[in-house]
Amino acid sequence: MAGGAEEVRAAYDAIAEEYAATYPTTEPEAAVDLAMVDHLARLVVESGGSTVLDAGCGTGRMARYLADRGLRVTGIDLSPGMLAMARRDHPDLDVREASLLALPVGDAAVDGVLLWYSLIHLTDDELPAALAEAFRVVRPGGYVLTAFQVGDGPWDVGRGLRERGYDLALVRHQRGTKAMLDALATAGFAKEARLVRQPLGREQHPQAFLLARRPA
Repeated sequence: MAGGAEEVRAAYDAIAEEYAATYPTTEPEAAVDLAMVDHLARLVVESGGSTVLDAGCGTGRMARYLADRGLRVTGIDLSPGMLAMARRDHPDLDVREASLLALPVGDAAVDGVLLWYSLIHLTDDELPAALAEAFRVVRPGGYVLTAFQVGDGPWDVGRGLRERGYDLALVRHQRGTKAMLDALATAGFAKEARLVRQPLGREQHPQAFLLARRPA
C-alpha cells in the first residue's frame, strides 16, 4: 500500500493546480450524475441528518456542491497539493489530509459518505478496508454514494498524463457494478440505487453511481 499511496499522492500533487483551474466546479459531471448527489443530499436531510464526509475530496469541488445544498461537509484527501487548492478556493470548508483506509472520523459520526471517484486507485485487496471504514463512520440509517468508471482490471491513467507533459505513473483499478455492489454488501451496506450511463464527450468508459445505506 505504501508504494501505491505514494504514487497516487505524487500524481495528484503534480496536477493539482491544473486540475483546479480546469474543473473549478462540476464541469466533468453530467446532469444525471449530479442528480445522484442531489438524491444523497435529500436523503440525508429527510432522515434528519446534516453531516457528510467527502472521502477523497480533491480540490473540494464536490464538497462545495454539497455545502451549497445546506450540508455540513468535511473533506479528506491523500494529496497535500489538492488540499492546498481546496483551502485556497474554498476557505470555509473543513478539509484534512488522510487516507481512505484510516478515516479521521469517529464511529457513526456522519450521516453520509461521498466516495466520488475516490476508490478507483485502491487495489482489490485494499477496497474492503476502505468500505469497512466508510461503514464504520456512517451512522446506522446513513448513506454512502460511490462513483467510478466501469471496467475490468487496471487502466494506465499515467499514459494520458505523460502525453500532457507530466512524468508520472498512475493506475486506475476498474471494476464492474456487480463487483462493487458485492463489496458494499460485504461491508454491511444495503443497495438503495444504481445508475450506469454510457461514456460522454472524452470519456472512454461507462460511468457508475451506486447509493447504499447502512441498515438502521
